[in-house]
Formats: sequence, C-alpha cells, structure tokens
Amino acid sequence: MPLGLGRRKKAPPLVENEEAEPIRAGLPPPPASLRPRLVFHTQLAHGSPTGRIEGFSNVRELYAKIGEAFGILPADVMFCTLNTHKVDMEKLLGGQIGLEDFIFAHVKGQRKEVDVFKGEDALGLTITDNGAGYAFIKRIREGSIVHQMQLVNVGDMIESINGKSLIGCRHYEVAKMLKDLPRGRNFCLKLVEPLKAFGGQRSGGARAGSGGGQLGTGRGTLRLRSKGPATVEELPSAFEEKAIEKVDDLLESYMGIRDSELAATMVEVGKDKRNPDEFAEALDETLGDFAFPDEFVFDVWGAIGDAKVGRL
Repeated sequence: MPLGLGRRKKAPPLVENEEAEPIRAGLPPPPASLRPRLVFHTQLAHGSPTGRIEGFSNVRELYAKIGEAFGILPADVMFCTLNTHKVDMEKLLGGQIGLEDFIFAHVKGQRKEVDVFKGEDALGLTITDNGAGYAFIKRIREGSIVHQMQLVNVGDMIESINGKSLIGCRHYEVAKMLKDLPRGRNFCLKLVEPLKAFGGQRSGGARAGSGGGQLGTGRGTLRLRSKGPATVEELPSAFEEKAIEKVDDLLESYMGIRDSELAATMVEVGKDKRNPDEFAEALDETLGDFAFPDEFVFDVWGAIGDAKVGRL
C-alpha cells in the first residue's frame, strides 16, 4: 500500500504527543511549584547503579536527565524500555510512563555496515523512532529478506541508507525511503546496535516498579508532551486499549511502522465521530501530514467501531 506523504499540514503527534494542553476553565497551567513531584528510578540497560530522575516533560528532556544521572551524552541514548533491561519492543517507552514504571535506557553500542539485496518489494522491517531523532528496527518479519541476515537485529538504529544520514528523520520517512529503494539492487545499511553487557551478564539488579515518591497505585500515567508540562492522566479504558492495539496493527500493515501514540491519537479522534466521512475529515485535519489512503481510514474507522461494541 502507498505510504501517502503528499499533503503537508502540520507535524503529527507521534512519540511525543503534541496535542494542546487541556483548558482548565480559562486558567493557565499551574505553576511548577504546585505540580506533583514525580520521581522515577532508572538504570542503563547493560548494567549500572540505579539513578533517580524527575522534572521532564518530553522524550528529549528525559534523555537529558538520564545523561545527567549517569554522566553520558543524551545523544548516546537510543531508546528506553519499561520494567525490563531486555530489547523488548512490547515494553518500549512511547509518549507515556506508568507512575510505577522503572526506566531502562539502551545506549549506543557497536556500529556495523550491511549490504542488502532487495529481491522483493517488502523487506520485512517495521520501523519506529525514539522521538528524539533516531529511527530503529522494531520488528523483523520471520522468513523475510532481512530475517535471513544475522547482522541485522531488532533494536538496531538505522544510521544511514546508501550514505544518506537518517539522524533526525521520523520513522515514516525511513519506512518510505526503504520502500522506494529499487527492487533487484543492493543497498547499504549503516546500523548501531544497543550496547550489551560484558559477557552477556548485567550488573546491579533492579526491582521493576520500584519508583519512589509516586502517586496512586500505578494505574495512572505520566503523559509526555513536546509543548508544556507533562500531565498525569488515567490509563486508557479497555475499549481504547483494544482499539489502539488494532489500529497499531493496521499502521504496520499499511505503512511499515508501529506507533502506539499515533494509534492513540487516531482512536481519540474517532471515538466520538458518527460516521466514516466525519472521521476522515477530522483525521485529515489532525494528521493530514500522512495523507492516509482511503481504505486505511475506512479500516481504522471499522476497528474503532468494533472495539466500541466489543467485537475485538
């Protein structure tokens, strides 16, 4: 299916949620001194002492806090997982963090260069990004071209394609670039893999969900924002969780990306719409940058409707 990047309106809310702050009876956001103080525990995924971080509102600020805690450059952080040190894409930190979550930071390790022969249109890669300029591999389809290459792994950052740097690109841009590569030719991938612990063993165990000074019982979530302060919200309802999961699957099927924050935005747009035309118009207004194909929009509308009535 086409990736559809023709119309350009405004940057879409992906890993960093860019929706406006809610209006509180016309009042501005509360001053920093009155906002809840949330402290999270963190470790480097390859092994480190436990650090404590707080006071971040988006992914870039989070990486800066991790850098301060461990004396590393924020640019060395590739991505974070929640409650596991493993490269587990199901535990990938997106635009929100549970109030009891333990953050593991995966940093840059070995660089590698791989020549790939594009023998068919689909490479079998699902791409995501960290919201701070790095796109990386989230899934490799079994039996695909890339699956047969031992050097390419889930979690690898895609640094360049045929010498063109991808630093600063979003995941959908990288997915389109891979899709547009000519069939029947070789291309060169430069990758960076997450740093692994020496000897495969990690030092300094951590107890997941041991954040200090938290609020509530862990059912809340800290929503990261690119503009304005992060906010504490309730977790999505059961209907929303099922709809988000299905829409994320559709994103992978149509576009070769997975992005739960983008899926959540689409569900939010569609959950109160009365018909597919109204949904399509609202989606184009909110995420027109993608110019989603009509059949994709219809399938998303159907998934939201199925989730509402319990068919998912």
